[in-house]
Amino acid sequence: MKPCKANYENWVPKGMATGFAAGAAALAAGSAGLAVFGKGKAAKTAAAVSALGAVGCGAWAAWCVYARRQFSYDGARQLSKQIIEGTAEYIALPEGGVGLDVGCGSGALTIACAKRNPQGRMVGCDVWGPEYAAFSQALCEANAAAEGVENVTFREGNAVKLPFADESFDAVTSNYVYHNIMGRNKQQLLLETLRVLKKGGTFAIHDIMSRQRYGDMNEFMKELRLMGYEKVELIDTTDGKFMSRAEASAMFLTGSALLCGVK
Repeated sequence: MKPCKANYENWVPKGMATGFAAGAAALAAGSAGLAVFGKGKAAKTAAAVSALGAVGCGAWAAWCVYARRQFSYDGARQLSKQIIEGTAEYIALPEGGVGLDVGCGSGALTIACAKRNPQGRMVGCDVWGPEYAAFSQALCEANAAAEGVENVTFREGNAVKLPFADESFDAVTSNYVYHNIMGRNKQQLLLETLRVLKKGGTFAIHDIMSRQRYGDMNEFMKELRLMGYEKVELIDTTDGKFMSRAEASAMFLTGSALLCGVK
């Protein structure tokens, strides 16, 4: 019997919204208590600081609710689905070819690429860390089964050092992964991912590629072309392709772009 509907979760954890809401409530209560029962200048200052903290936590809680709704696969906007399917369009595997999805999370992009390429298969890898506890290999496999997709496999794999030999895959892809890897040069992470791409292979990597995170991407693309890559293109996905500039700004996604091309 076919499993229930796939559950791709949400990149904004539910606990984040509830945590900020609880923090706002606690700080507001503390501020009120200090204002009523506190004495002296120090108590008034503490009450004011707590009130500001409550406002800040409340604002973040509201943002989390908004972002979860925008990215929900079940919501009206379904931004995640639009990004996943839009990125998958760039992945074309040859007969018997194999593609890699780096940082596969809940398996959404891996499965979308596999659906579009029944003549090949996809491998999804991730570290499935505690910061995204809702994502797991088991969830990926359950989602593939729910979608009736069999040409996928999932395994542990860290984007910092992928457990694959050079030129192992006919295509590589990724979505909103590298900006989360703190303390690492993002261009070096991209090169590590592209290391496993075969000559003639295609890549499509979507992330928040702002200059402060990634450096000069135009120079990076020049370097890729000098290395022999063809048709390297950086596509702004906040100009209506995946989202509007207003949406990107509201969700702190300014700089979102799709790097794609052929090796």
